[in-house]
Amino acid sequence: MSTVRRRPRIIATLVHVPIQVILASQSPSRRETLERAGIEPRVHIADVDEAAILASVQHRCLEEKVCALATAKARRCFDELYSKCRPQGTVIIIGCDSMFLFEGELCGKPHDPVTACARIAAMAGKKGVLMTGHHVIVCEGNQEIRQKTAASQADVYVSKMTSEEIQAYVDSGEPLEVAGSFTLEGLGGAFIDRVDGDYHGVIGLSLPLLRTMLKELDVFWPDLWTDEAKQLGGGAQREYHSK
Repeated sequence: MSTVRRRPRIIATLVHVPIQVILASQSPSRRETLERAGIEPRVHIADVDEAAILASVQHRCLEEKVCALATAKARRCFDELYSKCRPQGTVIIIGCDSMFLFEGELCGKPHDPVTACARIAAMAGKKGVLMTGHHVIVCEGNQEIRQKTAASQADVYVSKMTSEEIQAYVDSGEPLEVAGSFTLEGLGGAFIDRVDGDYHGVIGLSLPLLRTMLKELDVFWPDLWTDEAKQLGGGAQREYHSK
């Protein structure tokens, strides 16, 4: 007679060790997105050879490319983290990577002002696709429990811009190190007419997608909230109901 082995649900409230969330990215936007959602991540920068990874999947679709990069970052973070300190309790590692597809060309970070100016001038008044790959690893003790990969997608409509506006934006330095040469939550937000699709993914990390991925890995999203976030949320609700 065979027995069915059930995967135990990870419930932080049954233990006194909080879940640790580790972000394998140096992106301030991703960190701030988690923080605004009540989650305090620890940042662990995962250096990977992006050019080599993209070369290995050069004939794949955009989704597979961003997911390959996100997976590599999360896996590198896991390997480095658990080869050194072996964190206690439940640890969630999040790797992300974004790319912008415009008129059949993949646009990563422009890095220099000349490339940024040319790219923004070409995109002005047109539409592109921003896709963000997510890879999540859930660990218990020093054991890897489960992992999952998914991608968010959105159509981004760039405003018409004058050459003076483009130059001023590039001179700010903001678009040089972001996929697609723009940021939705920063100075570049004024030059985006609309977004059709996953808004959070355009910023760099999709909260709805991440919650769905973790739910499928038996992680209860509210368990990730800090005590301070829970208190602030409860206070806001009490104030609302008292009016």
